[in-house]
Amino acid sequence: MKLNAVRKLLIVRLSSLGDILLTTPMIRTIKNQYPGIEIDFVLRKEFHDLLRLNTCINNIFFYDSNKEEVGRLGSMINDNGYDLIVDLQNNFRSKILLKKPGCPVISFRKNDLKKFLLVHFKINLLKNSLSIAERYAQTVEDFELDNEGLNLFTDKKPFLFNDSDKNKIGLCPGAKHLTKRWTKEYYIALGKLLEQNGYQVILFGGKDDKLLCSEIENQLVNSINLCNDNDILQTAADMEKCKTIFCNDSGLMHTAAAMKIPVIAFFGSTVKEFGFSPYKSKSLVMENNNLSCRPCSHIGRNECPKKHFKCMLELSPQLAFNNLKSFLNT
Repeated sequence: MKLNAVRKLLIVRLSSLGDILLTTPMIRTIKNQYPGIEIDFVLRKEFHDLLRLNTCINNIFFYDSNKEEVGRLGSMINDNGYDLIVDLQNNFRSKILLKKPGCPVISFRKNDLKKFLLVHFKINLLKNSLSIAERYAQTVEDFELDNEGLNLFTDKKPFLFNDSDKNKIGLCPGAKHLTKRWTKEYYIALGKLLEQNGYQVILFGGKDDKLLCSEIENQLVNSINLCNDNDILQTAADMEKCKTIFCNDSGLMHTAAAMKIPVIAFFGSTVKEFGFSPYKSKSLVMENNNLSCRPCSHIGRNECPKKHFKCMLELSPQLAFNNLKSFLNT
């Protein structure tokens, strides 16, 4: 179904931070090209802030896995008179939710087989793969994205509101899985190199990153720890004070990209071909392309299956700092 025949559109992407931010180019482009379309969105409540201030969206509905709540939301969707539903989640949960939609449903086509072949057999059929943001857009017939990046709107003031110093570098050391994290020791070493060269380190993270950020902060001289309780809009506002942000392949990488902050990202067990590298932002992905064991997962693991973790350990702090110097000059 083409968008020129749509009056009311529902987009479903339940989680997670990065995946939802990667829907924002699609949302923006649809609204700009078809301003008469009403766009509603379904997500999990904890990700509400990612879209709360996005004026392209009319209504946001919360998904709860409770069976009764799923039934209630499904009935409401059926009663809302949508002309089209775009299921960007495309898993068991979204299929149950949309089992009686009352209108056409088009679903995001995942590359599960190609990812499986790359991870387990190193057969790479994803060499020319697009960003997930672009692949989301391909779900809709005869539709192309504009040339802009991600969107995230914040109503928070930066913690360092009155600080005009431009020599701040952000570090986002967290990620859900261990093999997606550059090591704590390397972040500390990089932080020391930055401080020795006149930069101030700003640490970012969520509730699960508090201990890690605190341990890094304690080893540095003049860092500021802005790790918080998953207040993503505060983090986004604070990131705007940084010249560049070092991060892992994580949701905060996409947050920085959405705030138009230059990003240097460490990719360990994952690779750019999966489609999650920073989208249309000034960025550099640091990865070890000399290992036959990469990628060992498309989402990350809790330990290196080869026990050597060379994908991260061979990306040294000195190399990261040298890359920063050339990155800032481009």
